[in-house]
Amino acid sequence: MRVSIVHPRELAESDIERWRALQEADPAFDNPFLSPEFTIIVGELQEQVRVAVLQDGRETVGFLPFERHAMGIGKPVAAGLTDAQGLVHVKDLELDPRELIRSCGLGVFEFDHLVAGQPLLSGRHTRHPSPIIDLRDGYDSYVETIKRDSGKTYRSTAYKARKLQRDHGPIQHDYATTDRTALRTLLGWKTGQYRRTGRTDRFARPWIVELVERLLATDTERFGGVFDVLRVDGRPIAGHFGLRTATTLAGWFPAYDTAFAKYSPGLIHHLAMAEKAAAAGIEVIDLGRGEKEYKEKLKNGEFEVMEGRIARPSAGAGIHWALRVPVRKARGTVLANPVLRTTADRALKTFGRLRTSLSS
Repeated sequence: MRVSIVHPRELAESDIERWRALQEADPAFDNPFLSPEFTIIVGELQEQVRVAVLQDGRETVGFLPFERHAMGIGKPVAAGLTDAQGLVHVKDLELDPRELIRSCGLGVFEFDHLVAGQPLLSGRHTRHPSPIIDLRDGYDSYVETIKRDSGKTYRSTAYKARKLQRDHGPIQHDYATTDRTALRTLLGWKTGQYRRTGRTDRFARPWIVELVERLLATDTERFGGVFDVLRVDGRPIAGHFGLRTATTLAGWFPAYDTAFAKYSPGLIHHLAMAEKAAAAGIEVIDLGRGEKEYKEKLKNGEFEVMEGRIARPSAGAGIHWALRVPVRKARGTVLANPVLRTTADRALKTFGRLRTSLSS
């Protein structure tokens, strides 16, 4: 097998079409984070992005998008942002993962949302559920499932939607809008959420804001950015920016105006989004890995993603092990223990409140 390493801008149109064909041939790859368009757009903003093109004779059999960092440390494209990672490849591809990362000039490749069934998987890794809204039987069927499995949540959300309209005016939901003013409002809500919960503000990095804006401007049959917003009496109160293929919408940046928190605008919005998405041909909304209460209430299925690393003997792999693995083990211990997880979450929120009060 021959492996060529190129920057995304160096991909020929025939490469891009082959990538799309491989992606569409396997439902496991039906996620916009695995689309060539996503890697190409990130590559316009981040020079460290590369693509390994795998060829067996004259046939191109796979594409691995990745980032190459100092000391030969490799990461998925837009690491820390993406909810689906991995190699897009032909069925039953056999390869040596360590030999592949050597060909990529890497000593180690780490991942935290690797899609299931990858030939990259070897050695130690952990498995995590990734909740989904399955719309393959239609929105009405999904609602019936939610009524059965989360009836109290559905009834409460419907009641709050009616009360919201009585208190503040009519509700309007705009799906697949390009309203940049409303988008900036959404990003502001998200920044506030990051600060309140003690998380790093992703939108403090200008390139991520630029990435969202470029993705919003992308709308093809196979790939695009999708922004939708819930308004009451014309005022935005909740929204979401995500990415889609023809049939899968990847949840990415949901947020809402905390002034309306008592009405559960996030749940009202997600149900409205699911209905409009289903009408637009979306069959699955991938909510992404993570134990969030709203995901548990809305999901009616799960995918599975992997976290781990591929390493070969090298200085970079040794440094990565020394610096990152103990941290990941500690995090895994916390996430596996409900008491520790709750304590850590409270600590982050306390830090967020202190940070907000000091900056105000």
